Amino acid sequence: MKNQPRRHAPARAATAATLISLACATAAAQPATPASPPPEAATVVITGSPVQRLATQAPYAISVIDAQALQAAGPMINLSEALVQVPGLVVNNRSNYAQDLQISARGFGARAGFGVRGLRLYADGIPASGPDGQGQVSHFDIAGAQRVEVLRGPFSVLYGNSSGGVIAIFSAAPTQRQADAAVDVGSFGLRQVRLGVAAPLGQGFDIRASASQMQIDGFRPQSAAKKGTAQARLGWRGERDTAVLVLNHLDQPADDPLGLAREQFALGPAQTADVALQYDTRKNTRQTQAGASWQHRFDEGALRDSSVAVYSGDRSVAQWLAIPPATQANVRHGGGVIAFQRQYSGADARLRWAWPALGVGLVTGATLERQRDARKGYENYTGSVASPVLGTTGRLRRDETNRAETRDVYAQGEWALNPAFSATLGVRSGRVKLSAADAYLSNGDDSGSLAFSYTNPVLGLRWQAAAGLQVYASVARGFESPTLGELAYRADGTGGFNTGLQAQTSRQGEVGLKWRQGALNLEATAFQVNADNEIAVATNAGGRSAFQNVGRTLRRGLELAGGWKPAGPLRAQASLGLLEATYRDRFVVCAGVPCTAPTLAVPPGGRIAGAPRGNAWGELAWASAAWGEWGLEVRGTGRVAVNDRNTDFAAGYALGALRWSKTSRWGPGVQLSWLVRVDNVFDREHAGSVIVNDANNRFFEPGAPRSVLFALRVTGAL
Repeated sequence: MKNQPRRHAPARAATAATLISLACATAAAQPATPASPPPEAATVVITGSPVQRLATQAPYAISVIDAQALQAAGPMINLSEALVQVPGLVVNNRSNYAQDLQISARGFGARAGFGVRGLRLYADGIPASGPDGQGQVSHFDIAGAQRVEVLRGPFSVLYGNSSGGVIAIFSAAPTQRQADAAVDVGSFGLRQVRLGVAAPLGQGFDIRASASQMQIDGFRPQSAAKKGTAQARLGWRGERDTAVLVLNHLDQPADDPLGLAREQFALGPAQTADVALQYDTRKNTRQTQAGASWQHRFDEGALRDSSVAVYSGDRSVAQWLAIPPATQANVRHGGGVIAFQRQYSGADARLRWAWPALGVGLVTGATLERQRDARKGYENYTGSVASPVLGTTGRLRRDETNRAETRDVYAQGEWALNPAFSATLGVRSGRVKLSAADAYLSNGDDSGSLAFSYTNPVLGLRWQAAAGLQVYASVARGFESPTLGELAYRADGTGGFNTGLQAQTSRQGEVGLKWRQGALNLEATAFQVNADNEIAVATNAGGRSAFQNVGRTLRRGLELAGGWKPAGPLRAQASLGLLEATYRDRFVVCAGVPCTAPTLAVPPGGRIAGAPRGNAWGELAWASAAWGEWGLEVRGTGRVAVNDRNTDFAAGYALGALRWSKTSRWGPGVQLSWLVRVDNVFDREHAGSVIVNDANNRFFEPGAPRSVLFALRVTGAL
């Protein structure tokens, strides 16, 4: 087992970002985060709403994970630590830092073999999803977050392309001068150090900056990783104006242990595919981005405020795959090393209007997002096919430029018909263009382009049925284009852009209620989604996935969340998500590789691969000033189909966790925060995630065995 991921010279390293980027208001109808949030900031949301409001008053399904919950859930490396609390959301930790988390909401995004698809992602207003809909969350600064908001359902269509849901993370403006340092030590060689400083600077200025360095050996051979991050936020607030500048950087080299076939997975979680060691599979990722926003408030008239935002960044990836040299001998093959350098930028401008006498509020705006990938492919060996040196970077086999661009306009209005009843109507209309320009022509020209237009309307109704009881309903039409990666290869193995792939559309509806009575709270949502031209995997082999449209699908289910928070030392929370996600039309897939014509039928009624039938989470906590807080957590996941033919499943599982935390004073102005966690207390063997439709049948990614975390954070006044 290797203790450190090795660095190899990638095609090109990332360059620094060249522009500054907006930290707020990049999504439809999303106002800027206020510099001084109200006392109930943990329950305040702005995602999906034209005005800032409490989550209990939002007429849609939205969950808020506050800073306290994020800190108690683990070392704050991955969103999977805390977002398990959200019903209807699946955030699986692959225990593989060479691949991003596996995230889906109500079944949207379940097909992703890498990265995040089907959901929109935002970090302080800067999109972490590209114009084509593919995104990543590896650079999210969880330790510096004030909260994470998770929007599910119809209102997510207001965020444009690939809007099966929205995950947005927000940092807070500093209110006092302080510095903090944190150390995490845990199982499987986990070591992490974080340093930060925050201070109001006077004259309306404030600053927050932090950096972290993480290293882990992993519980599987070939799973070591490092992760270094740095971020800074500079704010200014005047009498009518607010400006924010944000910068962040990520450097993450990681080994890739790959998935396991059923037989090897049965031997235990410490297994690694032999080819991962043979080919030294790994991935290096670097990203630098910046953004700036400016908001101006008007004192008189219907126009209440305006905002403008810009952002830009650079992301580079080099990944070495386990593809045999003999396979790469095919003149059409693009090689066993993926290397690209992505430049992306965008802008958002919006106006917010209000007519209090009529009970009407309105947000209008426009966005532009661009992405340019300089993508290359190389052989993953040097020497000859008969006598190769594997896991190295060889000859060039692919050289092309991919581009994606979206241009959107949007509007969202809310009308309070009376104190108990309100209606919200919104629409987002746009165009996405995707293209590839091939410069490696010795194996044919793979250039091509596609463009899609869409108009997504949404209508929501909210009724305050009684004190503490809100009932809501909404309907919408959604749109999801293929990503650049999904257009790169044709299912029949021939060259060229996958121009036969169409966009996926959906019709969504939900009804729900939110009830608060003293120490008790309850939320319940029932939903149904009918999709047309569902995008699914056609073939998946050798690091290359081809996609196809498979007709109609149905998603329907129920989401429940509740809590009991009395004045005493005990509190309890729980959530449950139930999902039926099935194909409604017959389609065919490949039996194996190579495959030029799919022959195996998938009948109607089969389950969508990667979408579990249910997930649940519960917590019971007891706290005292003298003994700190003690917590018992339980999480469960239903079984998951690993392929569209439903020939195999990852079994469902239930895991327990214990934690203890305590905050105390140490001298004047110094605060110590301790956390001890034991996850997977009973050491259950389970599949933490699955690789959907893997042609080599290496579907299973083992979940972590029992693990222990010790964390200490020291905060001091400056």
